[in-house]
Amino acid sequence: MAAAKSYLETAREVSSILEDVRSGIFKSIYLLMGEEPYYPDLVCDAILDNCLQEWERDFNQTVCYGSDVDAETVITAARRFPMMAERQLVVVKEAQQMKSLEELAVYCENPLDSTVLVILMHGASADKRRALYKAVLKTGIIVESVPLRDYEVPRWIASFYEEKGLRIHPEAAALMAECTGADLGKIAVETEKLLKNLPEGTVEIGVADVEKNIGFSRQYSIFELTKCLSFRDAPNALKIAARIGETPRFALPMAVAPLYTHFSRILKYHALIQKGGVSQADVAKTLGVNPYFMKEYDAAARNYPLPRAMNAISLLAEYDYKGKGGGGGEATPAELLVELVVKLLNI
Repeated sequence: MAAAKSYLETAREVSSILEDVRSGIFKSIYLLMGEEPYYPDLVCDAILDNCLQEWERDFNQTVCYGSDVDAETVITAARRFPMMAERQLVVVKEAQQMKSLEELAVYCENPLDSTVLVILMHGASADKRRALYKAVLKTGIIVESVPLRDYEVPRWIASFYEEKGLRIHPEAAALMAECTGADLGKIAVETEKLLKNLPEGTVEIGVADVEKNIGFSRQYSIFELTKCLSFRDAPNALKIAARIGETPRFALPMAVAPLYTHFSRILKYHALIQKGGVSQADVAKTLGVNPYFMKEYDAAARNYPLPRAMNAISLLAEYDYKGKGGGGGEATPAELLVELVVKLLNI
């Protein structure tokens, strides 16, 4: 089975599909699927906007939902010929809810050139071993969108802004990533909100822009906490940890996961340095960080030599367990976070 595409490959593939769709070039079948809904929804919306003229839609556009239809109904609709139009469009949203979904393979093996069939699965994927997937692979287009890993989100944000002709400062991208998580749809919505409020002619988005327009402060963020730990800035690290713990609905794993990523990168940094002959640019690429942050990782590696970095990983595993109800005693999640930070500063 082929490996899942990286987010960069998916972004390039979707960009090419959107360019064709906006130019009036369509395939007979689109299978849009994956746990991450942003790209499947983006392609589906573009097809709905561009496949038919407004006046053609009454007789040539069918939009249905998987919970309301079966394969026979969809196939019957897809086999109709367009009325006073070049093509017709049939869209099945929430297709994962269709009990007879696999039966669409019969149509997909030999689709009509005059029908554009869109099968949109939300948060789910077709079984690649079965007939539907294999049929669409031969006759149509498949977009599979997998969730980004947390460390990939800032790079995705930077590329998203580049597509809009803008630059975003690495710290601003990291802050936005912490605010939105890996929800690409939320990033797109927050970006649109931000862009509407920027002065005309703005070409670079900074931290202040994100704080002002998205309402998320760098001062008391995990991003700032990891930075303080890297430089062993104990007073600020403890203050930030205390404030993060006061956040409504705070749960310790929310803090432990990014801290684990951070200290794992410090371990990788040590391994690369010991290997020797690796440029700073290659180190940044291997770590999955913007080169802008290499000064911080230089300092972190000095402040957490290999044995200390390994101890930090053990501590984080211990507190992840505690945060999930394993031996934390009567301490609150906020108290456990401060306790963890104290120990990280003193290993």
